[in-house]
Amino acid sequence: MPGRGRRGGGSGGAAGAAGAGAAGAAGRGAVRPPRAEPTRVGGPDWSRDPQVGFDPDVARAAREEQRPSWRERLPERPAWSRGTPRREGGGGGRGRGGRFAHWSWPKRIGAVLAVLLLLVVGFGVYLDTQMTRTGALPEYEGPSSSGTNWLIVGSDSRAGLTAATEEQLATGEADGNRTDTMMVVHVGGFGGQTSLISLPRDTILPIPGRDNRGRLNSAYSIGGPELLVQTVEQAAKIEIDHYAEIGFEGFAGMVDAIGGVEMCLDDAIDDPKAGIDLPAGCQELDGPQALGFVRTRAFPNADLQRIQNQRKFLAALVSEAASPATLLNPFRIIPFANAAIGTLTVDGSTHVWNLASLGFAMRSLSGEGGVTTTVPIDLSASVSGGVVWNKSKSERFWNAVREDEDIPSDLLSGS
Repeated sequence: MPGRGRRGGGSGGAAGAAGAGAAGAAGRGAVRPPRAEPTRVGGPDWSRDPQVGFDPDVARAAREEQRPSWRERLPERPAWSRGTPRREGGGGGRGRGGRFAHWSWPKRIGAVLAVLLLLVVGFGVYLDTQMTRTGALPEYEGPSSSGTNWLIVGSDSRAGLTAATEEQLATGEADGNRTDTMMVVHVGGFGGQTSLISLPRDTILPIPGRDNRGRLNSAYSIGGPELLVQTVEQAAKIEIDHYAEIGFEGFAGMVDAIGGVEMCLDDAIDDPKAGIDLPAGCQELDGPQALGFVRTRAFPNADLQRIQNQRKFLAALVSEAASPATLLNPFRIIPFANAAIGTLTVDGSTHVWNLASLGFAMRSLSGEGGVTTTVPIDLSASVSGGVVWNKSKSERFWNAVREDEDIPSDLLSGS
């Protein structure tokens, strides 16, 4: 059909179209303008020159050259979202990533660490307000001491325990306050030795303000923490810088919070009074089992073996608590801290950061940097079931502690 396609129909088609146009114009009284040719996008108009062949690849390339890029097709961003350019002193705006999008990775990491530090400090301040404080440090009048000395006390007070908790922990029934555990922890100065020193609770010593001598744990029963500290300071001639006391429930809670503590026993221990029946060998002790282990006296040498077990367990507990597996796990470190702080009594000058420093220093007790021992005693001079310190050896022993020197190896004892 001539005259309908854009590719033409020859001269006849053109003449027919012209005639029809003229007739229509005459009939309407107006001249109709010629129809405009359609514009082709993307290359030459191959229809105008039939001698030139059509190349689809050339046509496609031409269309691609004229097509706008994806960036040009994006709608223009509103002016309010662009911000002030950096070269004009602005901050770069908040669009597309905001102000932080321009930060380098070291700066971002620093910001995250700063937030974490603030959270840790805030949690530490909270814990510091939860500790119970008491006036445990009397005026010291003896020779000056180097390093830092802590008196660590395990109280057997049942105050605040429910009947169910007492049964679970096998605390038994006893009125008043006594001390099952007494230890001096000496933290040396720069490069100095850390030592954990057990003080047998049945040690016979002069008690300030009393005419006769008495057992060390009776000083606590008579005059509380202050008289106990004064008795130790007077006998050892060292200054106690910090005092910390923890009860039954707090000790068991700390052990459970970190998932138990592994202990290796040479012999089985069966003590119904302490609520434990432990086989020989290595095993995980939970809170109640750990409490029974450090309290039991079911040994031939009774208290001397017990204080050795107490030192062994405390070193293992501190090592586990200060390990990355605990410190970097909020589901462990937070319950551990809450259990410790909830039943902890300290002197007025002790804070959370002091306790943290003590914990890290005591990690050396499980390696070669520290020692665990008992103050030298004289077994031949025992009095009424109690024990007395060996006069010459204990004097050398405490002199080394006071001067922040390594304790002589001949004075170290495993019992």
